[in-house]
Amino acid sequence: MNRSAVVALASGLTLLLGQDEPAINADHAECAFFGKQRVKKFVPQETDAVVALLGGVRSTQAFVPAGSRTFSSLKGSNSGNVVDKHIFGVLQTKGIAAAARTNDYEFARRVSLDLTGRVPRPERVTEFVSDSDPDKRTKYVDELLNSTEWVDKWTMFFGDLYRNTDQIRATNTIRRAEGREAFYRWIYDSLKEGKPYNRMAFEMIVAEGQNSWTQGELNWQIGNRTTGGPAQDNFDQMAAATMETFLGNSHFNCIVCHNGRGHVDTLSLWGKGASRMQGYGFAAFFSQVTLVQQPRDQRPDPNIYYWTVGLNRNGTYALNTTTGNRPPRQAVGNTRIVAPVYPFGDSLTANSGESPRTAAARLVTTDFNFARATVNYIWKELMVRGLVEPVNQMDPDRLDPDNPPPAPWTLQPSNAPLLRDLAQDFIDGGYNLKSLMRRIATSDAYQLSARYDGQWNPAWENLHARRLVKRLWAEEVYDAIAQTSNVAAPITMGVSTRVPNGALAMTRVVPAAMQTTSPASRGGAAAFLNPFYPGDREATERRRDGSDQQALTLMNNNFVMTRTRAATAGGLLSRHINKTDRDLIDNLYLTVLSRLPDESERITAGAALTSGNRSQAAENLLWSLYNKVDFFFNY
Repeated sequence: MNRSAVVALASGLTLLLGQDEPAINADHAECAFFGKQRVKKFVPQETDAVVALLGGVRSTQAFVPAGSRTFSSLKGSNSGNVVDKHIFGVLQTKGIAAAARTNDYEFARRVSLDLTGRVPRPERVTEFVSDSDPDKRTKYVDELLNSTEWVDKWTMFFGDLYRNTDQIRATNTIRRAEGREAFYRWIYDSLKEGKPYNRMAFEMIVAEGQNSWTQGELNWQIGNRTTGGPAQDNFDQMAAATMETFLGNSHFNCIVCHNGRGHVDTLSLWGKGASRMQGYGFAAFFSQVTLVQQPRDQRPDPNIYYWTVGLNRNGTYALNTTTGNRPPRQAVGNTRIVAPVYPFGDSLTANSGESPRTAAARLVTTDFNFARATVNYIWKELMVRGLVEPVNQMDPDRLDPDNPPPAPWTLQPSNAPLLRDLAQDFIDGGYNLKSLMRRIATSDAYQLSARYDGQWNPAWENLHARRLVKRLWAEEVYDAIAQTSNVAAPITMGVSTRVPNGALAMTRVVPAAMQTTSPASRGGAAAFLNPFYPGDREATERRRDGSDQQALTLMNNNFVMTRTRAATAGGLLSRHINKTDRDLIDNLYLTVLSRLPDESERITAGAALTSGNRSQAAENLLWSLYNKVDFFFNY
């Protein structure tokens, strides 16, 4: 198969290979990934021309039974799902038609990636598409939610959110591999056992203990440690991290330095009127926390230590600092010691006999905005765009549709009633993360197609009138290639600093990138993963945007190239290379892209296989599938 034919199959990478870039004939000029030539309907078409080209053999793959593909326009919804009530209600009010419902192939791949970070196996796709049960999508969602892969994916998600890594270089705070692994295990076990999310947050905020290497939740507060200043800097950072992570309010970090007026006036209505004294008040809830390094006696190096998170009952938040990471804290009138006061509600403080940090955990996790923020995080991950963007800049005074802000301010969420009702649904369901995800993934809104029949207006993006496309996580790309090629790609991670006799660090091997515990623990796999922007959980956030380096990695990296060899024992090609051209093509498409090829793809692939060296042509075909946009994007 010649190089230009391979490039044509790869579709979209010709410019990088030095070929002339073809004109883009797209449905929507703003989206070059999903135009008419890139993706039509993904419908397998058994035309006479295709059958003749492939030797008169019709596919042995199951085709979609009548009635299971729904491309009819969805003008509204009668699902009873709270998501659909609000999404389609707004669309109807604005006179905007929703996209058609996505087909079964697309849905199977979409929801599997969204909930588990893995592409579905081809036999499961065929079984799902052939199933005539009208409730099969809901049942498939439940199957995924109850899988171990769901735990892997969301442990990675919350590991990002909680910034679980070996060390925070900015503050020289070192958890070490043992602390990182303990925190990972705590997150993993919490999700596996179905711990309510308000309980997870509560336990992290109040955590006390003697060993951060054995008590994983201690590592949350350790990650909020600040160096180079007085103890109040620690208290401020603990308060700011709690506000941002659990209430989606990053502007609070400004308030513990100065009054909001003159600093966040255009960003936050709440922040505009907030005072530094309010910042002090919330930080005071953390004024009894102590973080102490504890060397391990049995280790030869006294610099290798774990952490203790303790309680100093005499700790106070004093206004008496002139140095550190934040502006001086000076007495305000006669106030020299600040009492803990929650900044939202009616001057909420600790109950009788309740420690300040326990009070903070209670107040945060019972705040309605805790549910709003959690819903917004999960909504963004599943629906691509948050109801509030950015997700960590929620404005408490612009969230309530029943109490809108004064002009010229407007409600911040794109659909404030939906955020309110979905948050209440989350509370009523016992803060159950699986139930929240099920509510979203079984909605008709989630199941809309990425294609749009008609003139698309980019301003409709936040209305969710169609599926928004997103690039796969770095780990998802890696695992998809390893899984679909059937060539294992285990990753060796460091899981301890050193063993007691001073030997090298101990390691553990995991079969999937989604099971690694942090971006810093991926060994040789990092060379493939890093171009896809996994972030470092400290200075660099995870990103989904694309780059030339990603395209070049998929085209040339040895991780991909070695998995497209027909001679690889047990590999995808070696298992199908001796089948008919039609079955070979169908199996490659179904395995890699979770769908069967359309007519033009059948013709191109069939022509390539019937000329020249068949094994080489098959390798080129598989390589091209790994380089198709619809492989490393979730649509």
